[in-house]
Amino acid sequence: MAAGCLFFDEQGRVLLVKPTYKPGWEIPGGVVEQDESPWGCCRREVQEELGLARTIGGLLVVDYNPPDGERTESLMFIFSGGVLSAADIAAMRLPAEELSEWRFYEPGALPMEMTPTLRARVLAAWRQEQAGGGVYLERQHLLGETPGMNGV
Repeated sequence: MAAGCLFFDEQGRVLLVKPTYKPGWEIPGGVVEQDESPWGCCRREVQEELGLARTIGGLLVVDYNPPDGERTESLMFIFSGGVLSAADIAAMRLPAEELSEWRFYEPGALPMEMTPTLRARVLAAWRQEQAGGGVYLERQHLLGETPGMNGV
């Protein structure tokens, strides 16, 4: 399993980051660790990759990927990160050993260096964000929607 977060700037563009250890552009996120929930992974990865301690919102997309060659099946989660203010953007600090840069993109201008599956997942999550998102439960609590439930 892996989890990522969709962040926007005040112009409605999506944030992508460029890893140093592989080609292409991605959303902030990573692999779910043992005994970690997808939502918890997303929160941790945002802190590690962007240096931001933010409340992570609700689920936007779950993508099931069947086995393919040497890859096992997987679940990929995208959660809502909301809008980053100018102060949030100024406070972002990328780990140089992991990420080389970040940029905001319009939906029709996502970089060609994204994998087709990630591009489709990001566009689906973008549509869900505009439609009001999905629902993600963790221990029967709705996360990112109800005040006081985010620390579950």
